[in-house]
Amino acid sequence: MAHPVTRMRRLRRNETIRGMVRENRLAREDLILPLFVVEGSGVRESIGSMPGVDRFSVDQVVVEAKRVADLGLPGVILFGIPDEKDARGSGADAEGGIIQRATRAIADAVPDLAVMTDVCLCEYTDHGHCGLLNGEEVENDSSVERLAATAVSHARAGASIVAPSDMMDGRVAAIRSALDAEGFEDVAILSYAAKYASAFYGPFRDAAESTPAFGDRRAYQMDPPNRREAMREMKLDLEEGADMLMVKPAMAYLDILSDARREFDVPLAAYHVSGEYSMIKAAGERGWLDADAAMFESLISMKRAGADLILTYAAAEVAERL
Repeated sequence: MAHPVTRMRRLRRNETIRGMVRENRLAREDLILPLFVVEGSGVRESIGSMPGVDRFSVDQVVVEAKRVADLGLPGVILFGIPDEKDARGSGADAEGGIIQRATRAIADAVPDLAVMTDVCLCEYTDHGHCGLLNGEEVENDSSVERLAATAVSHARAGASIVAPSDMMDGRVAAIRSALDAEGFEDVAILSYAAKYASAFYGPFRDAAESTPAFGDRRAYQMDPPNRREAMREMKLDLEEGADMLMVKPAMAYLDILSDARREFDVPLAAYHVSGEYSMIKAAGERGWLDADAAMFESLISMKRAGADLILTYAAAEVAERL
């Protein structure tokens, strides 16, 4: 009986050899932890649709940020949930707003941790849309003005990176111009450049209380069947001044991430979104799969596709295992 000359299995024999020839590795430095911040004091409340994820008051989010830093994670991204909302999202750029206070507190307590802030209006508007309304239409240009003011307020509070997630046209240029005009030339922009109108955001909207009161976000977020359009969105954002680009969601859009890696020589982020995280956790709780192994496999697929950074709710638990 003839035997194969090439035996691919030779380099798979044991973990030592597999590790020596491993092409992609997941490191703590790759992972960013999203954190939800609420009003109050001493608050740490679990989110039913996101097992293992909590909402924190400002004092408690500082405790969590210190833990994150001790685990070796490079940064966090903050999402604010105010007690009061209105049509223009007034809390988004308020000096004493929830994100502004949390950003200052973390920056003071853990100065080496990169504080990223989500720049959007959906968590602050009483209608749940990402911009200002004219009837039931989301206006682009007036929304961009509010987003730029919000980004400046975050930078003033100490954010090192602002991350616009709204998908309004021209918002990166407006934010870059506003930041520079206020002396924040060193604050970077991580653009949610290819953000799709996805079904995988459900648990996040529960956590952030940001479900639209009517309609949906398909008029401004990307249509899931589109691939080439994502490259055009990313190119425009780079031309407008973005320093980093993000693909969201990640698991269902690895082709987009891979395309972006081939097309653009800039740092790329993948957002492992709430639904992608929660479905693994839920299947693990039911004993249908090994949740830890499935989580790692999902995250390494993003590295393989080209991600430099991964935003994931599993960041802290994965860092502990790494």
